[in-house]
Amino acid sequence: MKRNFLFVFSFLCSVLCLAQEMISIQKYGVLPSNTPEKNRECIQKAIDEMSVFGGTLYVTPCEKGYPVATGIVLKKNVSLIGAHGPTGRGTASADRKHPVGSLFLITDTLHAFITVESATQIRGIQFWYPEQSNTDASKIIAYKPTIQMAQQTVEGVTLSCLTFYGEYMAMDFRAGKNNICEQILFEHCYGYPLSGQFIAIDKCYDIPRVLHCHVNPANMREFGRTFSREVIDSVVRQKTYTYWIDHTDNAQMMDVFTFGVFGGIYLGDETYGQLTNFNLDCVSIGIYKNGSNTKNRNWQISQGSIIANAGERIEDIHPILVEGIGHTALTNVECFSGDNGALTNKAKCYDYICVQGDRPLTVTIIGARMQGYAAANPITIKNPNAQVRVIGCLTEKEGFIHDR
Repeated sequence: MKRNFLFVFSFLCSVLCLAQEMISIQKYGVLPSNTPEKNRECIQKAIDEMSVFGGTLYVTPCEKGYPVATGIVLKKNVSLIGAHGPTGRGTASADRKHPVGSLFLITDTLHAFITVESATQIRGIQFWYPEQSNTDASKIIAYKPTIQMAQQTVEGVTLSCLTFYGEYMAMDFRAGKNNICEQILFEHCYGYPLSGQFIAIDKCYDIPRVLHCHVNPANMREFGRTFSREVIDSVVRQKTYTYWIDHTDNAQMMDVFTFGVFGGIYLGDETYGQLTNFNLDCVSIGIYKNGSNTKNRNWQISQGSIIANAGERIEDIHPILVEGIGHTALTNVECFSGDNGALTNKAKCYDYICVQGDRPLTVTIIGARMQGYAAANPITIKNPNAQVRVIGCLTEKEGFIHDR
């Protein structure tokens, strides 16, 4: 009994200490009634002061959120924390006309909303672009990224439980010419970027992690701003990828989802890593994998499904597209297709995988289910120097195939 009491007492003390260490942004003058410029000035002042000793700013929930101008710099040692997990369909006011809570309202297009330095964290916050069009593609506003890395070496950033409403691009971690980024964690982040780009990573040489992220045009349903078919079609026409990775060492991707975009996941020629437990729905290209050498430009890809049915020509729709040099190992990755009224689509893909180029590469496919393709053969090989091995796979037109 005494031990249990001590445990509970210790836990309560730790919670109280955490609450005391988190300082409300309202204490620094950040208020829902301020102008965006005034709130930016107040937030930046709070960050500047806290960077010296490290600490947490709490985005106190309010009914209509905080209008804030772009151009904030989250300096070293500072965390910006809100009240939410990812809100997959949005929070909603009593009249269901806008979100509520730990919420920033962004309207200007001048800069990225927030630029992060090393040893920083953003967690539990919603970012809303209230002037973004959700019905008219001609009125889409090309905002700068909501979050981007500073143009210096950036290490140790946590981006967790974030929700984006109406963003053009969510998170840009493409390092500049003389910089790198390392130990960057993206987890439980939700949105639908109208550029098609949710997370971009370049020159991250110590294991970037993209975990449990969800891109879906219905993410504002709770307050009545689901994206129209016209807007979703325009996102597909961008021919970009939701998750874009290049120049990375041993990247880790787990439990990622996207819907209504041109490309799901881009694995550039200077990457290697593992991808598992994924669903890429209503795309033209599900996974694009490249590679520049045979030593370590290899990806292990498993436990996923791809619904590739979007695009202008069915010949250009491929669940998996491989080229370059290196190895691709696919295990229990299925494709199927069909019609979806949320966007204009072809209801089929051309094949299961297309292997192109002219450099030596290898692919193994184990335990795949290949359905909903238009070609006579679900495996298209345009590369005369490619070696493709298929083991225990189920195809729509041939039944089980093995040792091909």
